[in-house]
Amino acid sequence: MCGGRRKKRDPEEPADHALGRSRGGFSTKIHAVCEGDGLPLSFELSPGQTHETQLFDELWESTEVHDATGQYRVQPDALAGDKAYRSSAIIEQLELDGVEPVIPEKGDKANAEAHPDFDREAYRRRNVIERLIGRLKEFRRIFGRFEKTAVNYLGMLHAAAVLLYLRELTG
Repeated sequence: MCGGRRKKRDPEEPADHALGRSRGGFSTKIHAVCEGDGLPLSFELSPGQTHETQLFDELWESTEVHDATGQYRVQPDALAGDKAYRSSAIIEQLELDGVEPVIPEKGDKANAEAHPDFDREAYRRRNVIERLIGRLKEFRRIFGRFEKTAVNYLGMLHAAAVLLYLRELTG
Protein backbone atom coordinates (compact mmCIF):
# COMPACT_ATOMS: atom_id res chain seq x y z
CA MET A 1 0.00 0.00 0.00
CA CYS A 2 1.25 3.44 -0.86
CA GLY A 3 1.62 5.69 2.19
CA GLY A 4 1.64 9.10 0.45
CA ARG A 5 -1.54 9.29 -1.61
CA ARG A 6 -2.25 12.50 -3.47
CA LYS A 7 -5.48 14.32 -2.95
CA LYS A 8 -8.04 13.52 -5.57
CA ARG A 9 -8.67 17.22 -6.25
CA ASP A 10 -5.65 19.52 -6.55
CA PRO A 11 -6.70 23.04 -5.47
CA GLU A 12 -4.59 24.51 -8.28
CA GLU A 13 -6.39 22.46 -10.93
CA PRO A 14 -9.27 24.21 -12.75
CA ALA A 15 -12.52 22.25 -12.85
CA ASP A 16 -12.48 22.13 -16.66
CA HIS A 17 -8.76 21.16 -16.80
CA ALA A 18 -8.32 24.12 -19.22
CA LEU A 19 -10.08 22.15 -21.94
CA GLY A 20 -12.84 23.58 -24.08
CA ARG A 21 -14.36 23.87 -27.51
CA SER A 22 -13.23 26.39 -30.09
CA ARG A 23 -13.42 26.60 -33.87
CA GLY A 24 -10.49 24.20 -34.07
CA GLY A 25 -12.17 21.60 -31.87
CA PHE A 26 -11.45 20.47 -28.32
CA SER A 27 -8.42 22.45 -27.17
CA THR A 28 -6.44 24.39 -24.60
CA LYS A 29 -5.27 27.93 -25.26
CA ILE A 30 -1.76 28.88 -24.20
CA HIS A 31 -1.46 32.53 -23.18
CA ALA A 32 2.17 33.63 -23.07
CA VAL A 33 4.37 36.66 -22.56
CA CYS A 34 7.88 36.71 -23.95
CA GLU A 35 10.78 39.11 -23.99
CA GLY A 36 12.09 40.77 -27.16
CA ASP A 37 14.24 37.81 -28.22
CA GLY A 38 11.37 35.34 -27.93
CA LEU A 39 12.22 33.68 -24.63
CA PRO A 40 9.15 32.98 -22.48
CA LEU A 41 8.47 34.93 -19.30
CA SER A 42 5.08 33.64 -18.21
CA PHE A 43 2.31 31.21 -19.20
CA GLU A 44 -1.38 30.87 -18.41
CA LEU A 45 -3.81 28.22 -19.68
CA SER A 46 -7.49 28.48 -20.52
CA PRO A 47 -10.13 26.48 -22.39
CA GLY A 48 -9.98 26.90 -26.17
CA GLN A 49 -13.04 29.14 -26.37
CA THR A 50 -11.65 31.77 -23.96
CA HIS A 51 -10.88 35.16 -25.50
CA GLU A 52 -7.24 36.24 -25.39
CA THR A 53 -7.89 39.30 -23.24
CA GLN A 54 -9.56 37.36 -20.40
CA LEU A 55 -6.20 36.41 -18.88
CA PHE A 56 -4.35 39.66 -19.60
CA ASP A 57 -4.34 40.80 -15.95
CA GLU A 58 -2.92 37.49 -14.67
CA LEU A 59 -0.21 37.47 -17.33
CA TRP A 60 0.68 41.12 -16.81
CA GLU A 61 0.95 40.68 -13.04
CA SER A 62 2.98 37.47 -13.35
CA THR A 63 5.68 39.13 -15.48
CA GLU A 64 6.70 41.71 -12.91
CA VAL A 65 10.29 41.25 -11.79
CA HIS A 66 11.42 42.53 -8.39
CA ASP A 67 14.92 42.81 -6.99
CA ALA A 68 15.95 41.80 -3.45
CA THR A 69 14.60 45.05 -1.99
CA GLY A 70 11.18 44.51 -3.56
CA GLN A 71 11.63 47.31 -6.09
CA TYR A 72 10.14 46.90 -9.57
CA ARG A 73 13.18 46.31 -11.77
CA VAL A 74 12.26 45.22 -15.27
CA GLN A 75 9.57 46.83 -17.37
CA PRO A 76 9.16 46.73 -21.13
CA ASP A 77 9.23 49.92 -23.15
CA ALA A 78 6.34 48.70 -25.28
CA LEU A 79 3.87 45.83 -25.50
CA ALA A 80 2.70 44.68 -28.93
CA GLY A 81 -0.57 42.87 -29.39
CA ASP A 82 -3.09 42.24 -32.12
CA LYS A 83 -6.43 44.03 -32.44
CA ALA A 84 -8.07 41.69 -29.95
CA TYR A 85 -6.08 43.39 -27.16
CA ARG A 86 -7.46 46.83 -28.03
CA SER A 87 -9.64 47.53 -25.01
CA SER A 88 -9.76 50.60 -22.84
CA ALA A 89 -8.93 48.57 -19.70
CA ILE A 90 -5.76 47.10 -21.24
CA ILE A 91 -4.64 50.43 -22.73
CA GLU A 92 -5.21 52.18 -19.37
CA GLN A 93 -3.25 49.49 -17.49
CA LEU A 94 -0.28 49.74 -19.86
CA GLU A 95 -0.23 53.54 -19.79
CA LEU A 96 -0.54 53.51 -15.99
CA ASP A 97 2.57 51.30 -15.86
CA GLY A 98 4.44 53.53 -18.34
CA VAL A 99 4.41 51.00 -21.17
CA GLU A 100 3.64 52.05 -24.72
CA PRO A 101 0.73 50.01 -26.13
CA VAL A 102 1.50 48.97 -29.72
CA ILE A 103 -1.99 47.72 -30.55
CA PRO A 104 -3.78 48.75 -33.76
CA GLU A 105 -7.30 50.15 -33.77
CA LYS A 106 -10.18 47.77 -34.44
CA GLY A 107 -12.18 47.72 -37.68
CA ASP A 108 -12.39 50.76 -39.92
CA LYS A 109 -10.52 52.98 -37.43
CA ALA A 110 -7.27 51.29 -38.45
CA ASN A 111 -6.21 53.81 -41.10
CA ALA A 112 -2.74 55.29 -40.75
CA GLU A 113 -3.89 58.91 -41.22
CA ALA A 114 -5.98 58.80 -38.05
CA HIS A 115 -3.06 57.45 -35.95
CA PRO A 116 0.24 58.85 -37.25
CA ASP A 117 2.01 57.97 -33.97
CA PHE A 118 1.33 54.21 -34.32
CA ASP A 119 4.72 52.44 -34.32
CA ARG A 120 4.53 50.05 -37.28
CA GLU A 121 8.10 48.79 -36.78
CA ALA A 122 7.38 47.74 -33.19
CA TYR A 123 4.12 46.13 -34.30
CA ARG A 124 5.94 44.00 -36.89
CA ARG A 125 7.91 42.44 -34.03
CA ARG A 126 4.65 40.94 -32.72
CA ASN A 127 5.55 37.77 -34.62
CA VAL A 128 8.12 36.99 -31.90
CA ILE A 129 5.36 35.55 -29.70
CA GLU A 130 3.96 33.54 -32.63
CA ARG A 131 7.40 32.04 -33.23
CA LEU A 132 7.70 31.21 -29.52
CA ILE A 133 4.42 29.26 -29.61
CA GLY A 134 5.69 27.46 -32.73
CA ARG A 135 8.94 26.50 -30.96
CA LEU A 136 7.00 25.27 -27.93
CA LYS A 137 4.78 23.10 -30.11
CA GLU A 138 7.86 21.35 -31.50
CA PHE A 139 7.79 19.44 -28.22
CA ARG A 140 5.38 16.50 -28.63
CA ARG A 141 4.03 16.74 -25.10
CA ILE A 142 3.05 20.35 -25.74
CA PHE A 143 1.74 19.83 -29.26
CA GLY A 144 -0.36 16.78 -28.39
CA ARG A 145 -1.32 17.74 -24.83
CA PHE A 146 -0.67 14.28 -23.44
CA GLU A 147 -1.19 15.54 -19.90
CA LYS A 148 -4.67 15.04 -18.47
CA THR A 149 -4.54 17.91 -16.01
CA ALA A 150 -3.87 21.59 -16.62
CA VAL A 151 -1.34 21.69 -13.76
CA ASN A 152 0.76 18.93 -15.37
CA TYR A 153 0.44 20.53 -18.83
CA LEU A 154 1.62 23.85 -17.40
CA GLY A 155 4.55 21.97 -15.86
CA MET A 156 5.43 20.60 -19.31
CA LEU A 157 5.30 24.15 -20.69
CA HIS A 158 7.72 25.27 -18.00
CA ALA A 159 10.04 22.34 -18.76
CA ALA A 160 9.97 23.26 -22.46
CA ALA A 161 10.74 26.88 -21.53
CA VAL A 162 13.79 25.73 -19.56
CA LEU A 163 14.99 23.79 -22.59
CA LEU A 164 14.54 26.88 -24.77
CA TYR A 165 16.62 28.92 -22.33
CA LEU A 166 19.31 26.20 -22.29
CA ARG A 167 19.40 26.17 -26.09
CA GLU A 168 19.86 29.93 -26.05
CA LEU A 169 22.71 29.69 -23.54
CA THR A 170 24.57 26.93 -25.37
CA GLY A 171 24.11 28.53 -28.78
